[in-house]
Amino acid sequence: MDLTSEKEELKESVRERLGFGREYTDEEVSELIDDCIMESEKFRLLPIAEKRRLGKEVFDSLRRLDILQSFIENKDVTEIMINGYSNVFVEKAGALGRLDNGFDSEEKLMDVIQQIVAGCNRTVNEASPIVDARLSDGSRVNIVLPPIALSGPTVTIRRFPEKPVTMEGLLSFGSITEEAAEFLRILVIAGYNIFISGGTGSGKTTFLNVLSGFIPSDERVITIEDSAELQLQGIENLVRLETRNAGPGVDEISIRDLIRSSLRMRPDRIVVGEVRGGEALDMLQCLNTGHDGSMSTGHANSSKDMLSRLENMVLMAAELPLAAIRQQIASGLDIIVHLGRLRDKSRKVLDISEVCGYENGEILIRGLYSFRENGFENGKVIGSLQKIGELTQREKLERAGLSLC
Repeated sequence: MDLTSEKEELKESVRERLGFGREYTDEEVSELIDDCIMESEKFRLLPIAEKRRLGKEVFDSLRRLDILQSFIENKDVTEIMINGYSNVFVEKAGALGRLDNGFDSEEKLMDVIQQIVAGCNRTVNEASPIVDARLSDGSRVNIVLPPIALSGPTVTIRRFPEKPVTMEGLLSFGSITEEAAEFLRILVIAGYNIFISGGTGSGKTTFLNVLSGFIPSDERVITIEDSAELQLQGIENLVRLETRNAGPGVDEISIRDLIRSSLRMRPDRIVVGEVRGGEALDMLQCLNTGHDGSMSTGHANSSKDMLSRLENMVLMAAELPLAAIRQQIASGLDIIVHLGRLRDKSRKVLDISEVCGYENGEILIRGLYSFRENGFENGKVIGSLQKIGELTQREKLERAGLSLC
């Protein structure tokens, strides 16, 4: 039975009773919705389960994120994509599908968008139509409004598991081998500067969280992000910094600003959630001024491509000779871990490479581990991460009193 119009009447009835006299608690709003349902001849005789579902839908529309709320609460949902108010897609358990119903109107979608950005002190409007935000559960949100988004307000929500993924979890998924995991564990403890590269949805942030679990608990760590989503575990002396958009009466605080400020906070390690532009220069300067064991992520198609992208990002910030940029990259970065999403949708560590230095105008890079595919069976890629080289730069291992088996 289609009760769409009746539900709208119910919502309007609840709104009228709420009025504008005072603030109502969630419990009071929920009780008011129940009262309105019981007073309605159309809803009173519905089964109890239907009344509960109807009440939740109305409550979510008035006080939560409307049709998104049930998906936000579903642990199996990993991504929500909104392409205008009537086109909503949800990725659940790796499968992407379109919802039969969307938002009631573009105005309702805009209400939800404003609720999201207000929750993390961000603003988005026609004058500033692009913003990164987050939900209270840590989910990452990207919003693009018209006239930039031609199909209407566009929202992409990337959800993260309630319990952070551990290295044991990645091993159980087959994302990495025990040998490579132990190799990276030792390098993190020893203070190697590690950069994680990969395409969209390859698991860079998750992997950065996992590696951070190997950082000694007594070290002071500062995280710097556009929108806070890292879930570093077991670190007592942790400082989390987040950028801020410019707005009425407030200046913009960029990643570059935060990196510079972090240097005055006596960090042992600096973790930059993602570098996308000129902040790459400041990050490299951090790596070259004694902050060993720092980590970051970036978008790229391969480890070698990541080096080229870093060069271009540095050039966004300063007109430096290419040779000087490459020398900074070569002396600052130690290891690049490249992740990818295979055709069976699984996420894997595809290669681990060592940055060996700078010679004849080029950054030297050599492979240490590489994913080798052996076949495709029952919709799954068969293969493993295999060792293809030995680490040559071992000074940090020796200083830390560690060795590789």
